Amino acid sequence: MSIKINKDNIEFNNYTMTFTEEGFVFDGEILANSISISPPMAGTVAGYASGGGGGGPPIVNIIDKFPFATDANATDVGDLTQARSDAAGQSSSENGYTSGGRAPPLTVNTIDKFPFATDANATDVGDLTTSRYGAAGQSSTLNGYTSGGSPPTVNTIDKFPFAADTNATDVGDLTQARRLAAGQSSSENGYTSGGREPSTVNTIDKFPFATDANATDVGDLTQARYNVTGQSSTESGYTSGGYAPGSVNTIDKFPFATDANATDVGDLTQGRYLAAGQSSSENGYTSGGTTSGNTIDKFPFATDANATDVGDLTRSGRVTAGQQD
Repeated sequence: MSIKINKDNIEFNNYTMTFTEEGFVFDGEILANSISISPPMAGTVAGYASGGGGGGPPIVNIIDKFPFATDANATDVGDLTQARSDAAGQSSSENGYTSGGRAPPLTVNTIDKFPFATDANATDVGDLTTSRYGAAGQSSTLNGYTSGGSPPTVNTIDKFPFAADTNATDVGDLTQARRLAAGQSSSENGYTSGGREPSTVNTIDKFPFATDANATDVGDLTQARYNVTGQSSTESGYTSGGYAPGSVNTIDKFPFATDANATDVGDLTQGRYLAAGQSSSENGYTSGGTTSGNTIDKFPFATDANATDVGDLTRSGRVTAGQQD
């Protein structure tokens, strides 16, 4: 099939669908008033939790996978190139990425890639601009982003392409140096929420995917906290759990359409921090974390509601990276 996307229409084979004020017209008939497009990171098949451990559980190289279609436990489907924790997670349409992290006594700059189509080990496909841990991960359709991190604590926004295996480049700065923040992604922008260094912050930063540019401060979480977890729906970013100090069970939501503060829309099944975040097209997931062990929580995007416990990781998951297929 031959497909060509133009400014005003889409051509495929010998047919054309035209964009009009009334909707999308095909062969003289209005098909729809709008087309809903999921954010680039939203998965439909499964969530992944890669690496993790430390502070009690051993640091591991495990890649766990759990299904979105049913509430079920995760299975071990592969290994990272090295055991590490505190890494950032990114997702393309075909692969999961785990960038940076700690492999004591070293902090690493490694970008690992593992396939979604098959259960397999990761491969080392590039390096961040600096070795760091505690960074936030974001994903556009074309690129993965790693923002912030430590040591030293930086405001760097790194970008690496999904189309080729290569090193990351520094493409901008957060509004402040910070680590242990959460990452969210809309179809147009990356977000970095919460975090600390030296003080705990409630800042929500936004940076564009279309151009390489610095982030801007576009809102606040309901409370300053770090070791938080991020999820993304089509319309909103979510920041779940964290440490304030003390374990937090709050699920915050902030809109992508406007620059605004977050609102408290529900609770995790228990207070936790250092968890991994995953996003399907319908639900957000918070997996593992300190105090929760291996719990996988799920909360809906369609309504503001509390999370439910829907399964377990294969191990006690702390400071793991999250991805979704």
